[in-house]
Amino acid sequence: MVEETPWQQALRYENRPNPYPFYEELRKTPVARQPDGSYVVSTYRELVQLLHDPRVSSDQRKLPVPVENPFVGTIITTDPPEHDVDRRRMMRHFGPPECPHMIAGFEPQIRRIFTGLFDGMQGKTRIDLVDEFAFPGPVTVICEVLGVPLEDIPSFHAWIETALDGLDLGPEATTEEQQRRAAAVPAAVTQLRQHLGDLLDQYRERPGPGVLSGMANDDGPEGPLSQEAAIGNAMLMLFAGHETTVNLIAHSVLSLLRHPDQLETLRRRPGLIVPGIEELLRFESSVQFWPTRSALEDIEIAGTTIPAGAPIFVAYGAANRDPKRFENPDKLDLERPNNEHVGYSQGIHYCFGAPLARLEVQIGVSEFIRRAENPRLVEDPPPYRRNQIFRGPKHLWLDIDGVRD
Repeated sequence: MVEETPWQQALRYENRPNPYPFYEELRKTPVARQPDGSYVVSTYRELVQLLHDPRVSSDQRKLPVPVENPFVGTIITTDPPEHDVDRRRMMRHFGPPECPHMIAGFEPQIRRIFTGLFDGMQGKTRIDLVDEFAFPGPVTVICEVLGVPLEDIPSFHAWIETALDGLDLGPEATTEEQQRRAAAVPAAVTQLRQHLGDLLDQYRERPGPGVLSGMANDDGPEGPLSQEAAIGNAMLMLFAGHETTVNLIAHSVLSLLRHPDQLETLRRRPGLIVPGIEELLRFESSVQFWPTRSALEDIEIAGTTIPAGAPIFVAYGAANRDPKRFENPDKLDLERPNNEHVGYSQGIHYCFGAPLARLEVQIGVSEFIRRAENPRLVEDPPPYRRNQIFRGPKHLWLDIDGVRD
């Protein structure tokens, strides 16, 4: 039996709660060739170098064997100039310079959403933080930002969960159980795309609030997104709103409960939440890695040559715990100085939804700290979702003494 590499071990579902020992082993070879011919970059310096290297493509269509990925043709899986033009078209409706106050303008609404969720927990002594708080908060926010009807959330959630559960890039991908999950993905993605396409068509006929309507009726200097690109990028924003912020809120609470000294620090100094969220994002990266990059030509890095055409995995979760970049990286330190993590990537593919996500997590985690009385973990580690890229708890059961007003 062939021994698995640290990367293959990190991708196994049984190791989802704690992939960090395997990342530590992986970092001993900063650019590690895998048996399938791909290369995993796990150290901070080398990963950042490649994120800014124009010889690295993000377009999965350029891979020798394209990765099954619902985001094909979106801004996260395209290169300049296509990427640059479509990103500008989207940003016109999401942030500066055309919409400089959009994110800040949503702050009162975000507070109302998270406050209302905790109001609904009054009288409870056991809660599932994921199902009752970390999921409905961000999903409601992203739907309102995009202009997706809230009654569509159950359908979108089911399709997205099916798509993510069916994607496995590790040694368990060939099992019969995982093959059954993978077989359900195409239908879920097709239904999701069809529904978003119908929404965009409706907004073209009757413009309304939200980013989708803006994208459907764009009159900017570069013209509108094509229908295909608008559907794909709308789907990307829905996925991100469903997964990354949900996982970050759940992981933030989990990490703070595991580090009661840091939780107590936040209680005493609520203003620390802003830099604190950066540390929580470094500590438990919502996006563990990204699988669609490849080398456009031979790239010499860290004593290794990545040959032209080779797939490259950028392992954010490993780089954010690199001891050569972060002192005592396995320690949660909400006051960590010089905390330039790669939790939202870097370079041209830096997450443009990061300001919204940061605001949501700052408000959500602050509300939890303020209102949950004496929270305790029921199960540690909690059960995890299957997806390896968007890593996060499936449930997070907590016992509490009550909910403060």
